[in-house]
Amino acid sequence: MSESSKKILVIEDDTITRNLYLKGLEAKGFDIIGADNGRVGIQQAQEYTPDLVICDITMPDMDGYSVLTMLRQDPVTAIIPFIFLTGSSTKADVRKAMELGADDYLTKPSTLDELLRAIAIRLQKQANLQYWCSIQFEKAAKSVFADNTTAIAGGVAVASDREANIPCKSIFPCIPQLKEVFDFIEAHYHQGITLCDVAVAVGYSPAYLTNRVAKQTGETVNCWIVKRRMAGARFLLQNNDQTIEKIAKALGYQDVSHFSRQFRQHHGLPPQAWRKEHQLGSQKQVQLW
Repeated sequence: MSESSKKILVIEDDTITRNLYLKGLEAKGFDIIGADNGRVGIQQAQEYTPDLVICDITMPDMDGYSVLTMLRQDPVTAIIPFIFLTGSSTKADVRKAMELGADDYLTKPSTLDELLRAIAIRLQKQANLQYWCSIQFEKAAKSVFADNTTAIAGGVAVASDREANIPCKSIFPCIPQLKEVFDFIEAHYHQGITLCDVAVAVGYSPAYLTNRVAKQTGETVNCWIVKRRMAGARFLLQNNDQTIEKIAKALGYQDVSHFSRQFRQHHGLPPQAWRKEHQLGSQKQVQLW
């Protein structure tokens, strides 16, 4: 995917600084969105699902820490790379940002080149991880098909636990210290769980758990929840004819539009279009045999 198709949200209350960043990023080919406060920034993130968020920390009404916390708790925005850009560079501030799940932390004044390098690193890491997860899922799916030759009947309710809870443990990294975390996600991802639910289950505070998982995997708890849901979504879309709304509910989404936006963010296509493309590919393979 080219830079020109990458959408960047800049949340900054200072008009001059915000416009400077927006113009600089636009000149480099990015699709830019601006927000002059945290609340507007959250609304923009939920509506447009940007590929990356750049956010100031010190803002009136809602600071950057609160913005990050809200975005990480929403399944639609939980995995969006997040970069803090602020005038404070104390060790305590940096640590707090990392514990909340920030992906990077740049101090003002920062040059456009420094900001662009940070953006490029985060977007590349996101792309690498998405590719890795897709490869792991394909391996898991082949194993499932090899062991289970019974096709999923079109009339079977997608919302049943048996069908929603598709084996896909291979998307999780093999880290013994986080086994309890990943086991809980695997067992409950289709029930609409959040970071707080996982934290309670494993006996840690949300902030501590976020920091622990981020240090060992480079991603947040909510990110892994979403990745597991996306793996399940691909399986269900490709192997039955149930509606997108039913599949969304089976995967823990209360709002089908949230599911559709999130799926498109991960795969570049809305669920129905992805289903048609991949089911068509499967049919062609069958015809060739």
